[in-house]
Amino acid sequence: MEAGKRKTEEEQQTLVDRKRKAEISEPPPPTTTSTTVTMNAVESLVTQIQGLSGSPNDVVALHAHLNKVDEALRGESARLLPFLDQLDPSIHSLGYLYLLDACTSGPVSKEQATNLVLITSRFLTSCSTEQIRLAPEKFTGMCKRFKDQVLLIEAPMRGVAPLLVAVRKVQPSSEHLTSLHPDFLQLCLLAKCYKTGVSLLEDDIFEVTQPRDLFLYCYYGGMICIGQKHFQKALELLHNVVTAPMTSINAIAVEAYKKYALVSLIDNGQFSPSLPKYASSTAQRNFKNFCQPYIELANTYSTGKIAELETFVQKHREKFDSDNNLGLVKQVVSSMYKRNIQRLTQTYLTLSLQDIANTVQLNSAKEAEMHVLQMIQDGEIFATINQKDGMVRFLEDPEQYKSSGVIERIDSSIQRLMTLSKKLTNMDEQMSCDSLYLAKAGRERQRFDFDDFDSVPQKFNM
Repeated sequence: MEAGKRKTEEEQQTLVDRKRKAEISEPPPPTTTSTTVTMNAVESLVTQIQGLSGSPNDVVALHAHLNKVDEALRGESARLLPFLDQLDPSIHSLGYLYLLDACTSGPVSKEQATNLVLITSRFLTSCSTEQIRLAPEKFTGMCKRFKDQVLLIEAPMRGVAPLLVAVRKVQPSSEHLTSLHPDFLQLCLLAKCYKTGVSLLEDDIFEVTQPRDLFLYCYYGGMICIGQKHFQKALELLHNVVTAPMTSINAIAVEAYKKYALVSLIDNGQFSPSLPKYASSTAQRNFKNFCQPYIELANTYSTGKIAELETFVQKHREKFDSDNNLGLVKQVVSSMYKRNIQRLTQTYLTLSLQDIANTVQLNSAKEAEMHVLQMIQDGEIFATINQKDGMVRFLEDPEQYKSSGVIERIDSSIQRLMTLSKKLTNMDEQMSCDSLYLAKAGRERQRFDFDDFDSVPQKFNM
C-alpha cells in the first residue's frame, strides 16, 4: 500500500518536472506582440485625453492618470510623435503636454529638433493656461528643452515669441519671476531682439523662487539694456546682481561686476569699487580680486588723460577681449572724449573745432566735428556748428520742463513711486512678523549695533 502511494507521488513529481522544463524551453512571445499592446495602451490614453479635457473636474482626474503613466510614456518616446496629430493643443493641452514632454525627454538630433521646434511653437502659443498650470514643472522643463532645440538648429529668433507667450502663461502675476525669464532673455540676446527683451524688463519683480534665476535675469537684462544703450536701467539691473545676498562668489556676479564698472564709467564718468554696506561681505571681499584690470581701468579713466587710457586698454586688450567686454571698453574710451567736450561747455561759449580737437586730443577738426554732432543728436550737449568758419557755439538747455509731456512723465513717476512705497511697506510689515526672520535677527543681534535694526511697526507691537 505504502509502496503504491510512493510510486504515485514519484509519478506526479515527474510530471511537474516535465512541465517546468517545457515552460523554460518555451520561446518568449515575439516583440511585435508586446509593441502592439503598448501602442494599444497609448491609443487608449489618447482617447482618454480627448474625453477628459472638458470640465475642470475631468482635467484633474486626467492629470492624476497621466502622472501614473508618465514613466511608461517616456519609455516609448520614439513612437509617440504621430499620436500628437490626434490631439488639439488648445483643447487637450494637458495631455498634449505630457506626450510632447515624453517625445523630447531623450536625445534629439538636429533634424528632429527642426520638427519639434515647429510642434512646440504651435503648442506654446495655443495651449490652455488653466490646464498647463496644473503641471508647471513639466511645462517649464519642456520649455527649457525647446530653448535648447532652437539653439541646436542655430535659430534663436524662432524661440523668442513662443517663449514670451510661455512666460506670461506660467507666470501667476507680472510681479513673479519664473525660471523661464532668463531663458527668454538669453534668446533675445542671441537673436538681437533687444526691444522684445526690454518689454519684459519693464515689470517690477517682487517674488523670486530661485536665486540663480534672479542673477541670470538681471545679468541678461543688463546686457539687453546695454545693447539698447539704456545705461541707467542696465546699471540698476547689474547693481541688483552685485549686491544680491550670496554666501559664496559665483561667475554670474563676477561678470556682472565687470560690466557694472564699465557701464558706470560710460554713464556716470566714474566708478567706485566699494559696494554699499547692504551688499554681502562675500562680494565686498572678493570682487576686487577677480576684476583688478577693470578697477585699474576706472582709476586711469579718472585722470582724464585719453592717451594713458588708450595705452592701458591696448595693454590689457587680450583680457578684455576674452571677457567679451572689448566693445564696452571701446565705448568707455569714446565716453572720455565726450566727457572732455562736456567740460568745455562749462568754460566756453564759443570754440573752434580745431581747438576742441587739440584740447580733447582728437586727431583732426573733422573728428571733433563728428563727436560734437553725435553728442548734439544724443542730447548730451546743446550747440550749433558754423560750417563756414568751423566754430562751435554752446547753448543752454532749451527745455523749460513746462510741456504736457513732461508733466505726464513726472506724474507717472510719482504714481509708480507711491505704488512701490505701499508695496515695500507691506513687505516690511510681513517680514517684521515672520518668525524665521525674527529668530535669525535675534541670533545675530550681538554682531550689530541696536540701531541697525528697525523697530517693529507700531500696529504689530504686542
